[in-house]
Amino acid sequence: MTVGRLAESRLSTPVPDHVAHYRRRAGIADLLVISLWLSSAVAVGLFLVAGGTARFASLPDAVTSVGIMIGLVGTNLVLAMLLLAARVPFVDHAIGHDRAIAAHRALGKPAFLLLLGHGVILLVGYGLSSGVNPIAEVAPLLAIPDMPLAIVGIALLAVVVVSSLAALRRRFSYETWHLIHLVSYVAVLVSIPHQLSIGSVFSPLSFERAYWVVLYLLAFGSIFTHRFLEPLLSSIRHNLRVDRMVVEAPGVVSIHLRGRRLRSLHSSGGQFFVWRFWTLGTWWHSHPISLSSVATDTTMRITVRDLGEGSRSISAVRPGTRVWFEGPYGVFTDAGRTAKKLAIVVAGIGITPVRALVQDSVLRAGEATMLLRASTPDDTFLWGEVETLARDKGIALTTMVGRRSSGESGWMTQEAADRGVTIRTLFPDLAESDLYLCGPTAWLALVEADARAAGIPEHRIHAERFDW
Repeated sequence: MTVGRLAESRLSTPVPDHVAHYRRRAGIADLLVISLWLSSAVAVGLFLVAGGTARFASLPDAVTSVGIMIGLVGTNLVLAMLLLAARVPFVDHAIGHDRAIAAHRALGKPAFLLLLGHGVILLVGYGLSSGVNPIAEVAPLLAIPDMPLAIVGIALLAVVVVSSLAALRRRFSYETWHLIHLVSYVAVLVSIPHQLSIGSVFSPLSFERAYWVVLYLLAFGSIFTHRFLEPLLSSIRHNLRVDRMVVEAPGVVSIHLRGRRLRSLHSSGGQFFVWRFWTLGTWWHSHPISLSSVATDTTMRITVRDLGEGSRSISAVRPGTRVWFEGPYGVFTDAGRTAKKLAIVVAGIGITPVRALVQDSVLRAGEATMLLRASTPDDTFLWGEVETLARDKGIALTTMVGRRSSGESGWMTQEAADRGVTIRTLFPDLAESDLYLCGPTAWLALVEADARAAGIPEHRIHAERFDW
């Protein structure tokens, strides 16, 4: 283990009110959760008001009505999923892209099961109404206009949900999984006609129909605006191109980009963009990569490690290549802090957002403590830059190089574990600190578990993962 404590210097700039920022974002996050449940309640309420007691006049009617209500809630959850994945700035600033996508994934299975239950319960209701076996209702159901499209929609949604299961998701490349995930848009679109055309569910010129039309326009309008239109216009406006490539270490390349008026993007250290490099081999897929240095008005830099076919292909792009982008995204920034002090643990390619985060953070001398972790000397790329920043900003810095230990703190080196080093000895002020973590997913999980065992509240743990 190599240990170095760097000298401290004072910074005169006042530190922002992190607690006030946190409370504001927490309030917005609570509002988003309330809006989700309220929109589901409104959907069910409008359905009940439109039909009154007639919806439950008999057992078949009651079963059918329950099936419809379940379908309305499931559809509402699907539209909420689309909004969470639309990269709406309001949502990203409140909870961050990672948490928005985590919520998006969490809603996937309940939404699918509700929509599946919607179909099954309707078959039972129709069977009770006609006095025949529910299975016999399948053929007449398929004869109803727009119903075959709805069945195609639920089948496509099943493909998306199954492919998103963690065990299966790892079997796909990011590009393949992303293409499969786009099917969810098609699944929702093909289910719309049956929702609007079937008899008594949404009568023309009703509040109920107007409500759902607004929800669909909000969801797909957000996707079109923030996933397609804004990135297109921004990419054209800033005219970003590859300036030069710099090899940082074996398999690690920094891509220096040049454009115009880049400060108007208001990116912060620790945020990421989704990049698309316009070459024959890379134009068809995008790459979420963090900035490894704070942007100037004309330059940006990202640092890429060869972790697969996608990252390998963009490591070979030539100067002059046009680059389109979406972003910036994420709250792995100084603005995400909630406590007086700051602790940072970083490993491997996780150094890239942390390097920009430290550069952009407003810190007093002694306010922050950082651990740089690497398995081999080849993994210490950008460390020199971080050490310089730490010295300038008064950050107490420890470096740790070596293979992982086999004990409970398996994210440290064996030498550190043998010496009795713990997360609390590394970070004496941990109890009053935000903990920022970035690195490989399995390693990161060990650090998070150690931090929770040390009593760090969940809202003070900020993890940037390099998975999808």
